[in-house]
Amino acid sequence: MRKIFVTGIGTDVGKTVVSSILVEAKKADYWKPVQAGTYYATDSQKVQKWITNTQSVIHPEAYCLKEHMSPHAAAESEGVDVDFEKITLPETSNTLIIEGAGGVMVPINNTHYIIDLIKKFDAEAIVVIQNYLGSINHSLLTIDALKHRGINILGLVFNGSPHPLSKEIILKYSGLPCISWIIKEPAINKDVILKYKKDFENI
Repeated sequence: MRKIFVTGIGTDVGKTVVSSILVEAKKADYWKPVQAGTYYATDSQKVQKWITNTQSVIHPEAYCLKEHMSPHAAAESEGVDVDFEKITLPETSNTLIIEGAGGVMVPINNTHYIIDLIKKFDAEAIVVIQNYLGSINHSLLTIDALKHRGINILGLVFNGSPHPLSKEIILKYSGLPCISWIIKEPAINKDVILKYKKDFENI
């Protein structure tokens, strides 16, 4: 089973969109180990809504928390103990796309972080980057944290309004390839996911 972990430089930077494109391109399975914020829709539900292939399996979350906040805080507010050892990979022989919560240093409990899950699963990583003031710093810190732990980074996906100067410095510093640049779309739907599918087929 190949494991590709989609992480990002922060919250709401486009991880679920990128995960959906990967699932579609690879006809892969999808799994969100820890979901926080379930009042409107889970990321699993969004992926299921946006993909067109019937081969992919959407696996249930290990932990599904209601509050839209850091998993460790959401768990505490609900009296849930997030046990790192009980977060285990679903059974599948298919490629598995794993989506994190927020950035790599988001705590899932008082002792473990999202980056610990990537290392535990021995997964390859894709980093999603959205341009905003401070995003260069957040991008380079994220990349350094992953490299420091020996995690293989497949490449970077830029999301949102183009900003060539930011992209150039991030690519130059990191030495990583740009997999795709996903422009700001009016709405996310099946057509948008299919539009970017080819960029991810050869990863």
